[in-house]
Amino acid sequence: MPRRDAWDPQPKRVPTRKEPVMAHLRLPPPDGIIEWHRHTWGQLACPRVGSIRVSAPGMMWIVPLWRAVWIPPGIDHQVVMLGHVEFHALYIEPGASPLPPDACSVIEVSDLMRVLTESVAGSTPASPRHRSLAMQLLLEEIREAPTLPLGLPLPSERRLRTLCAAMMEEPGSDRTLQEWARVVGASDRTLARLFQSELNTSFAIWRRQLRLSRAIDLIGRGVPLHVVAAELGYANAPAFSTMFRHALGFPPSQLAGTSGARRL
Repeated sequence: MPRRDAWDPQPKRVPTRKEPVMAHLRLPPPDGIIEWHRHTWGQLACPRVGSIRVSAPGMMWIVPLWRAVWIPPGIDHQVVMLGHVEFHALYIEPGASPLPPDACSVIEVSDLMRVLTESVAGSTPASPRHRSLAMQLLLEEIREAPTLPLGLPLPSERRLRTLCAAMMEEPGSDRTLQEWARVVGASDRTLARLFQSELNTSFAIWRRQLRLSRAIDLIGRGVPLHVVAAELGYANAPAFSTMFRHALGFPPSQLAGTSGARRL
């Protein structure tokens, strides 16, 4: 585990009704961590280099470059940098919120959204009218952005929490649920029922989400795709790439490297 330096960036400006969006470029230390906290405004965190891990009660997201995680007002959350990271933090006034006020989510960042974010975050002064139009268009782009299934639900029930923690240590394991049941000392029927009641998903789908999260982390750190595939239990890189594209709608090669230049 890398040593993580606590980092506490305080926004110089916060959103208001007159200026409902504030955008700040954040340059945290490698493998830094922003400890648990909450805001009175909504936040959209968008890596432009590297990936971040965002945790909220009962959920975790690995967010790669040029995707963004939405954190509504009042939601406790923690942000961990996965290696070298640069990200934009967009603070959004609650009354102007373009996304649901009670649930986190990950969205796709369009090229227009990226340009508008950099414009709003820019240090070059813009006219009040230009700035207002940029904010309104940015909010509309966020509202229309497609969501991505990148969340990994985390359990609270003791037996299921033990199983999920063990799987997170071995995301490439091909053990069946029956085999994992023997490891954690519970029946496979009980664990299958707990996946549905606690996490509203199945063992197979949760394992796929776990592998996707781990893959995004590794790819963002520059690990070759064939190595990622082997670590996650796939026979070869094409088999892994097929799963990745089917789940997320884009190939893993799109995330390769940590350049700020977007790969289309």
